[in-house]
Amino acid sequence: MKKIVFGITSLGLGGAERVLVDIVNEICDKYEITIFALYGNGEFEKQLDKKVKFVSVYKESFNEISFMKRKWISLQMICSNLRKKIYDKYIKDKFDVEIAFLEGPITWIMSEDSKAKKIVWVHNDIEDVFGKDKGSSVKQKMNKKCYTKYDNLVFVSKDNMKKFKKYFPDVKADMQVIYNYLNTDSVKEKAKEFKVDDIINKKKVSFVQVSRLVDQKAVLRLLDVHKKLISDGFEHNIYIVGDGPLRGELESKIKEYGVEDSFILLGKKENPYPYIKAADYFMLMSYYEGYPMVLLEGKALNKYILITDSAARETLIGYNDSKIVKNNEKGIYEGIKDIVKNKPKALKKNKDMNKEILNEVISLIDGEV
Repeated sequence: MKKIVFGITSLGLGGAERVLVDIVNEICDKYEITIFALYGNGEFEKQLDKKVKFVSVYKESFNEISFMKRKWISLQMICSNLRKKIYDKYIKDKFDVEIAFLEGPITWIMSEDSKAKKIVWVHNDIEDVFGKDKGSSVKQKMNKKCYTKYDNLVFVSKDNMKKFKKYFPDVKADMQVIYNYLNTDSVKEKAKEFKVDDIINKKKVSFVQVSRLVDQKAVLRLLDVHKKLISDGFEHNIYIVGDGPLRGELESKIKEYGVEDSFILLGKKENPYPYIKAADYFMLMSYYEGYPMVLLEGKALNKYILITDSAARETLIGYNDSKIVKNNEKGIYEGIKDIVKNKPKALKKNKDMNKEILNEVISLIDGEV
């Protein structure tokens, strides 16, 4: 039985984390699987099949680690000698296939030389994922060097692969697109676990977005648009499921704008599906995306979906119950206004492509592609 290691930052709540858990749970009878993470104590750890081994460098989650310890970890990630020590201790010569499943530190750590087959997943627009600050150029130089060490690069969208090739033209590894896998039956069952009728106001048109409260997800921009729509008489409620570093700023602006009753931060939820099911519409108003899991979840629950124009558009190919708007405030304003006025319904049932996606993952691991 092949020994496989998947590397990820943690198994906290997140799209890539959800994909990884679903994949390993499906293939753990075929392979001996280990998940290697930097941080432990993630919400998804308890959803792993008992046959999947989990190891982490630190037992705590990132949020539980002290400021000084975070500084030390950052130094470890930047310094090649310190990264190599982590790799040698946890990974080197222990596995037949090594898969870095997320951009950043895990990709850097797992790029060290070994006899194993080396695969790396790219979930986001590689040019945008590290921002535009001074430190981003250093990280991108590290990226360029690290990605050349992998045998196979997997992208979750054609758009992201195209941008990667343009940004890193010297990386010559085999590249392919494998769309994100989702256990749709599990999503549908979890959506029935509890009712949220006392939270989602049925008297107004309701939108729900499931995302971290970070710059990429553009929740502050969405709040500005929401305030203008309310001022212009287009009544609706927006519910945000998720947490993150922008929560404090959002709470202050929500209070300043006087929209406490219509722009609601619900916080992090281990099971967001009842909220998606209960709301009238699902939205994702990000500045940029890869192939977002939350859109697959929205489709699985047969929701009408509103998104901004990004690589996420590939998620909605063939899904007519959706609207893609320009990625700016005007586009978002017009998109929400149109839905509030016309109240479109989701009618389409979609073909489940997950079996084919899982077979693509297995073929990649077995060296058949």
